[in-house]
Amino acid sequence: MAKSKIQPLADRVLVKRVDEDEEQSIGGIIIPDTAKEKPQEALVVAVGPGRTEDGKRVSLDVKKGDKVLIGKYSGTEVKLDGEEHLILREEEILAVIS
Repeated sequence: MAKSKIQPLADRVLVKRVDEDEEQSIGGIIIPDTAKEKPQEALVVAVGPGRTEDGKRVSLDVKKGDKVLIGKYSGTEVKLDGEEHLILREEEILAVIS
């Protein structure tokens, strides 16, 4: 099967949440994925060309490969090649992690 390719439009960004290591409580109980909070760190996979403002294209501040901080419930979930991704607007990105 060919790998899907997706190009976000305007000021949208495609990100993949960065999974944290499997969490285990002090008592040794493994917390199931459904009970865990979604990670807020994500890796930028693709970016759109930017928004149009006064007839001019304004490029985005983030680029492919950036590690970013996003809100818990930001964006729209999409599944690409069996992996969960998010498409969100650049304004939903809280910070770039260096």
